[in-house]
Amino acid sequence: MKKDNAYRLNVGLIIVNDSGRVLLCKRKDNHQWQFPQGGINKDEAAISTSKTFNNEVLFFNALSEAPICSKLKAAISAAKREMFEEVGIKFQSTRILGETKTWYKYEVPKTKIKPLFKKRGIVGQKQKWFMLKLKNPIKVSFDNNPDDEFNDYAWVSYWHPLSKIVSFKKDVYQNVLIELLSKYNKEFKNVG
Repeated sequence: MKKDNAYRLNVGLIIVNDSGRVLLCKRKDNHQWQFPQGGINKDEAAISTSKTFNNEVLFFNALSEAPICSKLKAAISAAKREMFEEVGIKFQSTRILGETKTWYKYEVPKTKIKPLFKKRGIVGQKQKWFMLKLKNPIKVSFDNNPDDEFNDYAWVSYWHPLSKIVSFKKDVYQNVLIELLSKYNKEFKNVG
């Protein structure tokens, strides 16, 4: 098993509309579909630690050792930013239906790891997932994304993402959807 600091801390977002459909986005680089997700930045949580953050790995180590409330605070802060950057949805336009108890990990195939992450010894992602419901209809927009990741989106049924996601993320997606299913069912009775 790899050490925690070999995984980039990240958040995953399942955004649900009034009809119980979930937002799935299509990546420009490989035409694969995924939920919005993104890394937790150093400045997204005030973590009291004696370690200095002179590089990302030390930050991840410090966050891993931080109290649970600091980790959650960092994850929520990243979720707010990522949701706006990746799909143009402001956090106040949603409400949290649930979050995963677990931080899920997956490894990225060596041929697909970004050079910057490879150089730092990062082998994959460690993710905290949130399920958010839109308060009102919104317009999805990719205009705020500095990485220009997506070029299309679809509102799909709850389990549909499992048929579209890249194989190395599939177990995480399945476990997250199973874990958050009770929160979804509580909100959307008779929707499947």
